[in-house]
Amino acid sequence: MDINFFRITALALADSVNPCAIAVLTMVLISILIQNPDKKRKVLFAGFAFVTSVYIGYLFYGIIIIQFFKTFAQFLRESSSFVYDGLAIFAMILGGLNIKDFFYYRKGGLATEMPIWMRPKVKQVIQRIISPSGAFIIGFLVTLFLLPCTIGPYIVASGLLSELGTLGAIPWLLYYNLVFVLPMIGIVGIVYFGFKEVDDISNWKELNIKELHLIAGILLFLVGFALLIGWL
Repeated sequence: MDINFFRITALALADSVNPCAIAVLTMVLISILIQNPDKKRKVLFAGFAFVTSVYIGYLFYGIIIIQFFKTFAQFLRESSSFVYDGLAIFAMILGGLNIKDFFYYRKGGLATEMPIWMRPKVKQVIQRIISPSGAFIIGFLVTLFLLPCTIGPYIVASGLLSELGTLGAIPWLLYYNLVFVLPMIGIVGIVYFGFKEVDDISNWKELNIKELHLIAGILLFLVGFALLIGWL
């Protein structure tokens, strides 16, 4: 099996358990439920509309990152080993920051969570969502707020994929983002089918936030280490 499968899957899994992405989705679902307390189908459509916009938005960002790497293609060819090692070390640093959050957690951690100052702005934007179409449109805007806490693994993945060229990398970006949004799709389904209330999921996230950081941190660190020593 292509070695990119292991690289991209591990990076996407680390990104998918990011607490701030889960927090933003629960805020969206709560906003829709408040506006439509008796219309669960609308909640389902709005949730999937939001997830779809996040998926498309991140696909667009991935293409931009790959184009950025291609812009410096000559430099990359001459210093490819340094860039490759740099991506590996970057992944290990991100992993270390997430692992640090397990032992010493502070909200809005550098490169691991959405900055504190952004959170009221995100909440204000999300509270305007009253329909699936609104969730889709605002979803694109919200992705910009998610970038500080989710872009790290994506930069590593896109950097590794840039050697394939834009067209060659797109299938992998599609796969990466599918893995990234799978937990969000699962949360929408859980809420719609009544297995859990949105508040229960939000509370679960808060109770297990350190463990989520630990899982993401271990995955990122191991991927970075494996890249650095040539296992991947």
